[in-house]
Amino acid sequence: MVLAEVVRYEVEENLLHHASLLSIPAGEHLIEDYHRLLELADPETVPLPDLQLVRANRHIIRHETDVPVLLSAMACEPDWLLTNNTKHFTPEVAKRSGLRIATPADFFRTLTALTR
Repeated sequence: MVLAEVVRYEVEENLLHHASLLSIPAGEHLIEDYHRLLELADPETVPLPDLQLVRANRHIIRHETDVPVLLSAMACEPDWLLTNNTKHFTPEVAKRSGLRIATPADFFRTLTALTR
């Protein structure tokens, strides 16, 4: 498993945001639990891409905040880029980036089909 730093930060922000929306008093425990998950999973990490590289590659994907995510994935050349964000990570983005982009559900369906 590979985890981009930019994705790690985004997950942490979302955990805290949803905890506050749900009035979960122990929102910080979510972050602690997330860090524990990362510790156990021990993913390979990909650093944030350089700002100049982000600006130069803005044309690859429509949503500006997704550029660092896409560049991080392109840098490590994964077998799959898994995301539920099919609105921004489209088949056109997959073609432009050279990445195989799928939802986690599609990924597991494909794996299941291979084992039959």
